[in-house]
Amino acid sequence: MNVILEFLHPLAGLIVLAEALNKLERVDPIAPGMSRRQRIVDGLKALAWLFLALGAGGAVAAPVLLALGVPDQAASLLTRLERPTLDQTAVLVGFATLIVRTRVKEG
Repeated sequence: MNVILEFLHPLAGLIVLAEALNKLERVDPIAPGMSRRQRIVDGLKALAWLFLALGAGGAVAAPVLLALGVPDQAASLLTRLERPTLDQTAVLVGFATLIVRTRVKEG
């Protein structure tokens, strides 16, 4: 089971990271001509995608840092260098599945 989690977690992280960076590139909460409500909605969307990008980036980077032998104290501020758990993997795979589903639906 651990091997499956260690494969799925960074793969799903890569999908979520790519989508989050794509969405962040298209969000502009300070664009001219927006109403206050639109600005708040766009700002919250940007914040959500930023946090998803940070989390997914950690999921992608952690196995690489573990393989390189980076000590846990060196990376503790940004990420925990440990093997993924089932709950972490399930959430990330869920997001990745929704992203892939949306892309397939769009054609």
